[in-house]
Amino acid sequence: MQLFIGLGNPGDEYAGTRHSIGREILIAAHKRFGLPPFKPDPNLKSLVSEGSIGKGRVVLVLPETFVNKSGGAALPALRRFKAKARELTIVHDDVDLILGAAKLSFGRGSAGHKGVESVMRALKTRDFWRMRIGVQKKRRVPGEDLVLQKFRGDELVLKKRVIKKSLAAIEAIAVAGPEYAMNAYNR
Repeated sequence: MQLFIGLGNPGDEYAGTRHSIGREILIAAHKRFGLPPFKPDPNLKSLVSEGSIGKGRVVLVLPETFVNKSGGAALPALRRFKAKARELTIVHDDVDLILGAAKLSFGRGSAGHKGVESVMRALKTRDFWRMRIGVQKKRRVPGEDLVLQKFRGDELVLKKRVIKKSLAAIEAIAVAGPEYAMNAYNR
């Protein structure tokens, strides 16, 4: 079983922002792989969809908390689905990676991402997978000025490309495991 948590702020006003790219990717995965509808789970403070991708069982979790409080959804989700931290992949924006780039990593620090820090504090470990989605502009912009900006113009093409790449990685994680997916995804 693989548990995916897509970080992003809930609410229409945050849809399409860089900080919500993780949430957007899981919504795209839900649609692409024909998973059951998301259902509200008040105990997890999240929307949840359980299903299969290929022969792999997956759970997609969209926290209904703000990004910086994501740990409040991550720990209850691990407990509910009896998952180990290494079966968890957090999908999130990364202001250190240029838009279009993406990396799968394990056991790394938060690099200042408040949502990832919240998950690490809640789980008391950093031993989980992270799908880091680049959102930085060509001319570097400070993270705090960038994350609530929406994608525009030519950026939309790069965003579409990185979502497609991320869906392939999610499928590989579900079917063959994150170690296998990392070799293909990080090229």
